[in-house]
Amino acid sequence: MPQILEKVPTPIASWLRTRFGKHLSRFAGVALVSLATTQVTLSIAYLIIGTGGLATLIAWAAGAAVSYLLSRRAWDRKGKPHLLKETLPFWAISGGTAIVLTTAGHLAGVFAERHELSKFDALVVVNGTVLLANVLTFITRFLIFHYVLFSDGTAGAGKRAPAPSTAIKAESLTPVTVPARSPSEDPEA
Repeated sequence: MPQILEKVPTPIASWLRTRFGKHLSRFAGVALVSLATTQVTLSIAYLIIGTGGLATLIAWAAGAAVSYLLSRRAWDRKGKPHLLKETLPFWAISGGTAIVLTTAGHLAGVFAERHELSKFDALVVVNGTVLLANVLTFITRFLIFHYVLFSDGTAGAGKRAPAPSTAIKAESLTPVTVPARSPSEDPEA
């Protein structure tokens, strides 16, 4: 990532180096891989099964598994995950996402049936709807993961790093003798 940061404007590069920016960029990468998995699985499942809801549920499961495996790395989690602090909350959040995506996929499939769309057009409608729903849930999931699930305790409001010390050294308080200037040396005269 350092080579990439050299090519973006300084304010953006600085923001991406923050804890929030680093996790957002990593989670965006995770989300893209998960989204690709979901969309490909959805396309295949929809063409085989033909119903938007069930195809989306299968696609969500594939994408969520990929997301789980990669999300821990996005937040620098190593070792065995804690069941109550990471695994179960992750899957509860993912379950909420499954409800949103499956509902969106089902409604898109019903829309495609009612309008008697061709199989290809129906696939585009279902995939596009699930894609949009995935983008909308991405923001919510990131905020929950960043501030709650994978929080290290410093992400909350009011928990900033201490300001650098601005103590004045005692020797800087000693009087300084300034030589007197003659009127010809004084720039204000």
